[in-house]
Amino acid sequence: MFLKSLGVAGIAVVASVALAGLPARAERDLNAPRVKTNFSVTAWSYKANPKYKRKEVDYSSAEKPGTIVIETRKRFLYLVLNNGKALRYGIGVGRSGFTWKGTEKISRKAEWPDWRPPAEMLERQPELPEFMEGGPNNPLGARALYLGGTEYRIHGTAQPWTIGQAVSSGCIRLTNDDVIDLYGRAKVGAKVIVN
Repeated sequence: MFLKSLGVAGIAVVASVALAGLPARAERDLNAPRVKTNFSVTAWSYKANPKYKRKEVDYSSAEKPGTIVIETRKRFLYLVLNNGKALRYGIGVGRSGFTWKGTEKISRKAEWPDWRPPAEMLERQPELPEFMEGGPNNPLGARALYLGGTEYRIHGTAQPWTIGQAVSSGCIRLTNDDVIDLYGRAKVGAKVIVN
């Protein structure tokens, strides 16, 4: 709804402003698969950083399998498996002033979730819509794992070039492919540790 009200010219302005602020690591790669973004009516491509590709790794932990451990400074989320292993996912984290640490539980899960920005976010960014229906352009992406009674979530993103960056208002973001994978593995009630 918000994008429709902007029109093509407005979307182009938002896109140019958004792209101007991209970090140097977010290069455009014209040979990469094309993805739809929040900022454009056309698809953009990007060059993914292979460091953040999902993979099984050795991971020594006292936590039981199914626990999620988030290392915000390293920009990785670990889903603890059996036998000293974990699935490691690259993540985007909260920008300066929006980081947090603690332990929560997954209170619910949603596919293509709707988004209602919190009042504090609307005060900071009054151009945001008060409600955005779930779908490919929604900032929460393809899936969301809600953390306790907080406003924080582990969710997907239509901005995959932000993985590895500190860009959110405290939520943990994964690529849509990765959040779909995690969503299928993580259980409601699972412990989530944010370091």
